[in-house]
Amino acid sequence: MTTTKPSTRRTDAAPHVVRIIGGQWRRTRLPVADKPGLRPTPDRVRETLFNWLGQDLRGWRCVDAFSGTGALGLEAASREAADVLLVEQDAALAANLRALKERLKADAVRVQRGDGIAALRAQAAGSIDLALLDPPFGANLFSEALAAAAPAVRSGGWVYLEAPALADEAEVRALGLIPYRHLKAGAVHAHLLQRAPA
Repeated sequence: MTTTKPSTRRTDAAPHVVRIIGGQWRRTRLPVADKPGLRPTPDRVRETLFNWLGQDLRGWRCVDAFSGTGALGLEAASREAADVLLVEQDAALAANLRALKERLKADAVRVQRGDGIAALRAQAAGSIDLALLDPPFGANLFSEALAAAAPAVRSGGWVYLEAPALADEAEVRALGLIPYRHLKAGAVHAHLLQRAPA
């Protein structure tokens, strides 16, 4: 597993806006609601993630299971992903995501209010190219989210996970996922995992 450290430091205070880094909506500002536990993925970390994945996601199917601001899923849609499901349990945040979808005329984006893990479990086996997992750190959903995402991802597809600690490699491999890239930004560990060939 390759470890990379971005140069920017993450602060405890969440910004009030984040911006889309690349693609058709590059530089678009996304509002960040003042909600406990809402931690938008920093710009530099998203930039690194999509450098790892490649900038053209044309035709990809993606699920952003804990959407919050929508920054991760909207980055994928901005890079021409064909279908991006944003799942958010909080009613106000889900309403914000619907408003963003309308403002951007993001036809490839769907917004679903509900539980991210249940939404992952509802996906057909091997039906998605990228699962984006940034669950609330206080809820300890990391293992459960990975277990729900792994079967939904196609062979050779990707799972991105943010967590407060380095993921257990044995647990990851037991789910049929291979550690591919990792970076640490402040208190956050960002993992890119690949679904092993069948």
